[in-house]
Amino acid sequence: MSALDRLRADLAGIALAEDAATVRMASRDFFWFSPVLKPELEGKVADLVATPADKDELRRIAAACARHRVPLVIRGGGTGNYGQAVPLAGGVVVDMRQMNRMVFAKPGGARFEAGANMLDIDKLLDPHGQELRFHPSTRAQATIGGFVAGGAAGAGSCTWGQIDNLGAVTALEVMTVEAEPRLIELRGREILKVMHAYGVNGIITEVEVPTAPAHDWAERIVTFDSLTAAARFGQAFMECDGIAKKLVSVHDPRIVPYLKRLAPYLQEGRAFAILMVSEPQADTLDLLIADHKGEVTFRRGAAEAKAVAFGTHKGRGGPGPLYEYTWNHTTLHALKMDPSITYLQLRFPAPNNLALVEWAAKEFEEDVYFHLEFQRREGKVITSSLPLVKYTTQARLEEIMARAAEGGVQPSNAHTFVLNNAGWKRIDAPQPEFKRLADPHGLMNPGKLLGWEAEAQQAAE
Repeated sequence: MSALDRLRADLAGIALAEDAATVRMASRDFFWFSPVLKPELEGKVADLVATPADKDELRRIAAACARHRVPLVIRGGGTGNYGQAVPLAGGVVVDMRQMNRMVFAKPGGARFEAGANMLDIDKLLDPHGQELRFHPSTRAQATIGGFVAGGAAGAGSCTWGQIDNLGAVTALEVMTVEAEPRLIELRGREILKVMHAYGVNGIITEVEVPTAPAHDWAERIVTFDSLTAAARFGQAFMECDGIAKKLVSVHDPRIVPYLKRLAPYLQEGRAFAILMVSEPQADTLDLLIADHKGEVTFRRGAAEAKAVAFGTHKGRGGPGPLYEYTWNHTTLHALKMDPSITYLQLRFPAPNNLALVEWAAKEFEEDVYFHLEFQRREGKVITSSLPLVKYTTQARLEEIMARAAEGGVQPSNAHTFVLNNAGWKRIDAPQPEFKRLADPHGLMNPGKLLGWEAEAQQAAE
């Protein structure tokens, strides 16, 4: 009897799937955004998919994998872009989405099981007058555990920063992968031991986060003469601390043809901004838009915007939630139009972020189309970008990243599945050390964290 057969016997009564279609879908994420990762990861599949209904079933899965030395990959909504959820060594994909309960909600904070969908979380928080501080553009699909393990930022980051900022996550509960799995509570900086670690060092079972008072978020699309003009407006809006904001996203005019659903509200040759603003302050925002010679081409009130996002909108026509045209959703829309498109990850640090944007737009004018996601990090306004790139070769991608770094822009490699190669996305924390504690047999998502075995050996000597 093989290790996999013994594992199946141990997991009797737990939902398992082994049909080719289910296993293939559960073994994929959005790695195909990258023409570098696609040939490397295409065809990598698990042997079976396990879907625990609760923590007891998850404990049985973790224990069985440890006993029989079967690799496992933890999966949420599968919305990652770097192959985080792709099993390189077969084994079991553990689909966490049935572990989706709210543990508690109170003013200023809430706790959820890791498989809770982020849109559903906001629906649950809504009666409490609270909301998540920020969420990815994949809010409708992403889980909160997956966001902690493989995400970074999104709508709301213009006010609240990124998931790895101190205070963005209050606590994590993690289950070890051992014959007798343990639960470990992490708080403060200890959270970084599993933050953005692709699930290589413990199974995140519960996530506790601070929440914000819910605003009525109105949506706007505004056009400008140029990317530079739109970026200057974005910076001014960010620096206007008196106006509550959820999204400040600025786009190059050349992105217009890729966003078909927004076509009625965009203009050829004009840059545009996608905005979310607290509705009582929308008139004040209009003053700022006028100061920067912008033209509002789309307005959606907060009640309708919420209904569209929550799926309760009764009307027809109009675009989906505007955040679904920003961040890496922009890449998704572009790929539907042009399969040769890919993307990069760049950060333009303060205080020269606008000057760096202007330099990069000229330096890479031929094949890079910028859209800028404004963020507030550590008290400063910075500009992130997931620009569209007309792909030619991997060498060209590497050339762009190297030249950007020389110019003062901070690149992060979006075309690797290895944590160690991820540039500024790397977390300054003892992740390999914690992996030895939480995953002593090295079964969790093997191949994603390189060199930890050597570090473990050195530490033991």
